[in-house]
Amino acid sequence: MDENQIGKQIIDSALSVHRALGPGLLEGAYETCLAYELSERGLFVETQKALPLTYKGLVMERGYRLDMLVNELVVVELKSVETITDVHRAQVLSYLKLGPYRLGFLINFNTSRIKNGIQRFVNGLDDR
Repeated sequence: MDENQIGKQIIDSALSVHRALGPGLLEGAYETCLAYELSERGLFVETQKALPLTYKGLVMERGYRLDMLVNELVVVELKSVETITDVHRAQVLSYLKLGPYRLGFLINFNTSRIKNGIQRFVNGLDDR
């Protein structure tokens, strides 16, 4: 399955989770349910995946944590906030830059319509 096919599964799964739970829950609840939904679709999901940071040749294992990494290819950052800010977008862009990942999603479940809460990033460029 390529990145775009995985991306479609992530969006469909986010829609299913949001339809069932609605907005207003804590981020961890959405993370658990989205991971379950993706796993049920046959995808390999790692949650709170460590993303080491390399600085001047020193590898720092406690650099960052990805909310989700799907099929070892696609980064998913989850939020449950009133408004997505540039800091949230920068977080996803940093993950794509630091890791060997090409595709990432920023998903805010605290919206009345989940499609308005999904942003897609490719190669470190916002692809909304």
